[in-house]
Formats: sequence, C-alpha cells, structure tokens
Amino acid sequence: MENDAVRLYCPKEYCQFANPLTHNFCQHCSTPLPKRYLWAVGNHLHDDHCGTILGDRYLVIDKSILLDIKPGLLPEIPELDNLGSIRPYLKLIPHRLHIPQVYGILNLEHHQHHKEIILLERPPLITNATRHEADLYNRLDTAWIESSSIRQINLLWQLANLWQPLAMEGVASTLLNLDCIRVEGALIRLLELRLDIDYSPKLSQLGEFWQQLLKNTKPSIAAFVQELCDLLIRGEIKSSEQLIKVLDEGLSQLKESQTSTIKIYTKTDPGPSRPRNEDACYHPWDTLITQPPDHNSLAIVCDGIGGHEGGNVASNLAIETVEQQLRQLTSPVYNQIDPSSLLLKIEEAVANANDKISQRNDSENRQGRQRMGTTIVMALPTDHEMYITHVGDSRAYWITHHNCHQVTLDDDVASREVRLGYALYREALQHSGSGSLVQALGMGKSNLLHPTSQRFIIDEDAVFLLTSDGLSDFDRVEEYWETEILPLLLDQTTIDNVAEKLINIANTKNGHDNVTIALVHYDVKYSEPDKNIAVDIVNILANTEATAFNYTIDQSEINTQKTRVIKENKSVRPASVPLQLVAILGLMLLVVLLGYWFKLQIKSSTTISSPSPSASERPTNSPETNLENLSEGRVIQINERLTIKNQPFLAKSFFQVIEKKSNPNPKAANNPDFRLRLCETSNSGPKIIELNLSKLQKLKIFILPSDQQGPCGTRTGGTKS
Repeated sequence: MENDAVRLYCPKEYCQFANPLTHNFCQHCSTPLPKRYLWAVGNHLHDDHCGTILGDRYLVIDKSILLDIKPGLLPEIPELDNLGSIRPYLKLIPHRLHIPQVYGILNLEHHQHHKEIILLERPPLITNATRHEADLYNRLDTAWIESSSIRQINLLWQLANLWQPLAMEGVASTLLNLDCIRVEGALIRLLELRLDIDYSPKLSQLGEFWQQLLKNTKPSIAAFVQELCDLLIRGEIKSSEQLIKVLDEGLSQLKESQTSTIKIYTKTDPGPSRPRNEDACYHPWDTLITQPPDHNSLAIVCDGIGGHEGGNVASNLAIETVEQQLRQLTSPVYNQIDPSSLLLKIEEAVANANDKISQRNDSENRQGRQRMGTTIVMALPTDHEMYITHVGDSRAYWITHHNCHQVTLDDDVASREVRLGYALYREALQHSGSGSLVQALGMGKSNLLHPTSQRFIIDEDAVFLLTSDGLSDFDRVEEYWETEILPLLLDQTTIDNVAEKLINIANTKNGHDNVTIALVHYDVKYSEPDKNIAVDIVNILANTEATAFNYTIDQSEINTQKTRVIKENKSVRPASVPLQLVAILGLMLLVVLLGYWFKLQIKSSTTISSPSPSASERPTNSPETNLENLSEGRVIQINERLTIKNQPFLAKSFFQVIEKKSNPNPKAANNPDFRLRLCETSNSGPKIIELNLSKLQKLKIFILPSDQQGPCGTRTGGTKS
C-alpha cells in the first residue's frame, strides 16, 4: 500500500519530526523509527477503512492490520476495571513466543455506536516495510502441506504444550480454530485468543481437529498421527502431559534423520563507562566451540549485581557452580535423558549456585543492598532441542530467517504486574521502578527462587543470542538483528564477526553497562526417513502415571506461574479423592502462601526491588517539605493520572524537580513554575513537564523525604553492574 502523504513521527519526545514511512531513522535526530504493525481484534474494520488514519495515529494497512504512526506515545489503555476481556493475554505473557500481547485499545465511533477495539502487537504478520504491506502467515493446514515430517510433529508438540495453559485461562477453543493458528517457519503463532464461551473443550476434540491434517501428513509418520488422533478421540490419552510424552517419542525417532552442526561463541567487554567488568560467561570469551566433534556444551551469561561489593564474585561463582554440576550432562550418555529430568537437573544446578552465593553473603555478614548477586541465562543445545533457563533480566533471543523473538521474560516488576493480570506491559513500563528485579541469584534461599526453564524443538537453521542488558536495553537486539545476525544464517559472515559487531553496538549505542553475549548457531540438515516410525503409544501411556486430576504442568511454565491452578476433571467424583491427599494438598498450599508472604516481608532487605510505600505508610509532609518549599533535586509522587499536552502519565508516577523558576508576572509572584523530570528509563530521552505551584496543589502529591533514596536516576533496590 502506497500513501506518500502519511508520515511516521519520531518517538523521541522532544523531536516528533514527521518522517516518510519508508525511512528507518528520523531525518531530524537519527533516532530509529519503530514500525509497529498491529492486529485489530474482531470484525469492526472494513475495506473502506484501508488507507485511512484512525484515532489520529493508526494507519489502516489492510482489514484488521494497522500501523502506529505515532509510536512514541503511550497507547490508550483500558481502565483497571475493564481488564477482564484482555486478562487471558496478560496472564499468558510467559507464552508470548506464540501469543501476541495487548498493545492498547482503539475507540471507534461508527454510526453513533461506540466500539472499543483491542489492538495486539507482534501478530503473525509478514511485513514489507518498503511498500508498507503486511499479510498473515499461512494457516496450520496450509503450512502443513510443505512441512517435513519432523516439522509436522514439532507443530503438534507446540500445540500440545499450549493446551493446558490456554485451558486454564478459558481460551483453549483457540487451538480448535484454523484461522487463529498460523505458522511462522517452525513456530506456532496464534493470531488472537478465542474465549471458551459455552463449554471447555476436551482433548478428544483436539484429536478430531487434527484429523483434518492426515491427508497431507508425511508417509513416515502418517500411521503414528492416525493412531494418536484415534486415541485422543477415544479418551485413552487423558492429559496433555501424556500427549506430550507420546509426541516426544516420535521426535526422538525422527532426530536420527537430522544432522545439526552447533557453534558456540562468547564475548564480553567492560564497556566505555564502567571501571571493571562484573559480567561473566562460559565458555571463556573469544573461544569457539563446535559440536560435533565436541559433545553437548553449555553457554552461560551472568550479569553481576553489587558493583564493588562483589558482583564479579557472584557472577563467576555462578558460572563455576553451574558448569561443574552440569558437566556430566554434556556427555553422550545423556543424549537419551528424559527432557523433564534434564530440566530439573538444570534447575537444581541454578539453585545450588544461588545457595553458594547466598552462603557467601551470609558468611561475610552482607545485608540488604550489600548482598552480592547475579542474573543468569544459560543454553544447553542438543541435536534437535534447545534448553533455556534464566533468572533476572539477562535475556535469550531466537533468530531465524523469518524473525527475532525474545524467548525469556524479564524477572522484573513490570513483567510481574502483567503476569498477575494487573496492567498492560507498555503501561507497566511507565511505572517508576518497573525495571527493578524481583529475583536474582544470591539474594535469598533457593526455596524462594523461581528459575524459568524452557525447551524448544529445533528443525531449521537458527541463532540463539544470550545477552546481558548492556546490549538488550533500549531494544538494540530488535533494532539490529536483521543487519547483524541474519547474515550469519545466510552464510554471509562468521560467528566471531557477529559477536564483535554486537559488542560494538552495545558500547556505542548504549554504553552504560558491561556487555556479555553468547551466540549459539544451529546449521540443520534433514532427510525424510525411508521407513515409518514405530512408537509404542500404548506402552508409553501405561508408563505415564495416571492421576485423578486431568492436568499437566507445561515445562515452559514450571516456574513462570508462581501459583498453579489445578483443574479437577469433572468426571472424577470427590469421594474418590483420598482424604489424606486433600490434607497434603492443603498443607502444601499453606506452605506456598506462607513462603510467598515471607518473601514479600524480606524483599526490602534481600531482593532487588523495593516497592514504594503505600499511602497508609507515608508520613505527613513536614513544613520544610511542603510544596511551597519544594526545591531542586527533590522527588515527588503524583498519585493520580495526569495528562500534559496530550501525553498521559500514570498514577503513582515519580517526578524529580530539576528547576524552580519565579513567575515573571508580579501578580503571580507566589506561584512559581516547576520543571519536572519523569523518573523512568526511556530510549526516547527524558520526559520533562512544567507545572506551576497552584496546579501542583490541586493534585494528590507525596513528597519523598530528602534522606530517602528515590527512584530517580538509580535503579531501585541495588547497584546493577
């Protein structure tokens, strides 16, 4: 679609220059121009909307596909009381690799009717930024035709892993709708979520739904998929856990037809503004590891917390502990280990690393912010699988020929608010302290630690990037993956050259922190097997422990759901549940709740995030901290929503006084002007507002005591290297 009159506005607050849609950088200030294509949920838009601009910011590219031409402004968000319709998206954010997230809402007036349209970001779209065109990826049934046998089983495996999380949120019907299930390369991408309105779907319906794929299933797996569907329909596969185990066995047999060459390369740099490097990595940096001939190998990135107090000690201690404990897992004998057992062993290693750092803190009598700690993100690649585990905000990205996906979710305040269903992600990022970590290694006992472990099936060329926030801050990976990482998949560069360029980007475009990266490059070759796979499904089902409850815990959400909802199979009579089991479950629930309460109580001294005091805890402003006596450098919290020049600011936002100016009007001498800076980290520069004293006095404001460390200019809860 061509529309030369439409302009894309610079996201930088004090630029807002109107650029041609074809430009990638602002003509005025060179700021990168994000192009956010969105999906409008529902059938509210029509063909006659194409080419028009809705809500003064959304260009209609095609029916239901929009482009935000003012990406620097916070989208309109629903009120907290109206989050019910979007709450499944929020709570399923740990699965955002497959599920788009809510960007905001669009209020549309049509024939005197008001419509509130939900806008989703990162939908499954193929985009052409040059021609401003976008189209949906193929549906599952279309992509299935050209897929290899291992890809076909991989797609079913992903759907099986999504079944229980979606069922828990009442949206499993999505997985029975071909229009909602799109395929991007090897990935299942859902277009939107469909609510289970009349009833909750059963696994038997999933078997019926998959039957329509049989006619285009590859010969080597056709009999296996047919038997799988039959058993689902007959109810002999009783849980998604059993279904995943059966599909795992199919993948295990097909992996013999796949050959993967895996290269691992690490690199670290202190950066231009730090006197020392608190990061650490494994293998030793500037070392290239190739498997085969080497056996399975680890890649680890740690970002130390504590500065001169010991961040480098914590990060290196974590590397040493995890590597030693998992060394045996990289030997050939462990290629046949059960995936669930492997994930547990990885998490045990992380927990041990946490305990060693915590014990070191205790032995040195370190308390509160003196405690040293570290984030961690690690990868264990095998021939056809990738295992990712992380704690903190060090990230893992998955880059393919099609896209770049962040596969880890930061353990910070913003992500926690979204996961609990309290806020949209972009809204949560505006809150003061949104980037504060809620957990890291070394801050407490391992029974309070929740590492996130995930497992991915690899059936195509790919690059996994592990990185500390020295590179990932300000969306640098999303900005540069096509120009710097994609060429590695196209055989146009080498892995060490990519690492060098990424370090340079971190130092020149960010430069505020140490930077450490690990690159894992898969080169995959697959040949269709000559004979049919033979999976003894009945034996697998017999060996899978039958439970009285029809539930499964997906490995990708083992630790992303702090509280798990276990849905009881309605066909099971309550009387059949042993009383002892009820007592044990009740006791376990009590222990979890007490542990969570205890964690909240000690957070101010042992975790990294420090919540702001509630209104009931705040002291009354003393005379020297009245608004009339407000001076430069002081921090205030405005406890109601505020809109200045069409820019909304959330309630409970913190502002720092950067200038107090006398009013030049003699009649208003007692009404000085205040220039206030919003306390947040933004890639579009600081947000400055001006308010006079009389306007401030009309707002609900709390002035932070001068001796209290505020959220402006420092990262709440600890010194992060």
